[in-house]
Amino acid sequence: MSKNISIHRYSGVALIPFIPELARLRIDVFRYFPYLYDGTLDYEKKYLQTYIDNPASVIVLALDGDKVVGASTALPMKYETEEMQRPFITNAYHLDDVFYCSESVLDKNYRGLGIGVRFFEEREAHAADLGGFKHITFCCVERPVDHPRRPADYVPLDAFWNKRGYFKHPELRTEYVWKDLDDTEETAKPMTFWLKHER
Repeated sequence: MSKNISIHRYSGVALIPFIPELARLRIDVFRYFPYLYDGTLDYEKKYLQTYIDNPASVIVLALDGDKVVGASTALPMKYETEEMQRPFITNAYHLDDVFYCSESVLDKNYRGLGIGVRFFEEREAHAADLGGFKHITFCCVERPVDHPRRPADYVPLDAFWNKRGYFKHPELRTEYVWKDLDDTEETAKPMTFWLKHER
């Protein structure tokens, strides 16, 4: 690992050169607990097309030289899927007020360097540049504490998220479908949102 790490925000067609490497990184990182995602390059490229097509979206990239070692995605909630929007509509939030931080992935060799903090800062800065948001949110999968693939040394990121100003909202729950490692078919996973209120 070099020390030539830089953080950049990209939107729209500027993302295109990074998509193949970013798709591979997402598959590699999401294979681990708690996501256990058995992904494919074709699906990932299709998913990432959302960010190319939407000028209000952002992907924050961590680059070691020219190599993508981390990425963090976000866009206004009004452009998200129905599964993501439903709990906010049900709880009387206006979608125009909510900015959604989708996912963050980071090569394990680059953790502990403050990149995760920068991911939140850059996504929040993008939301501020767009303007008009009262809430910034993300969601995470809920896995049982006795899950057979849960590592013995696994530490949830709750304290890190709290320090960034995000707090868990159990009333904001949804489900998302994907195929776990070793499974033969997709299943629905419970997801809970964390929220930060903007002043």
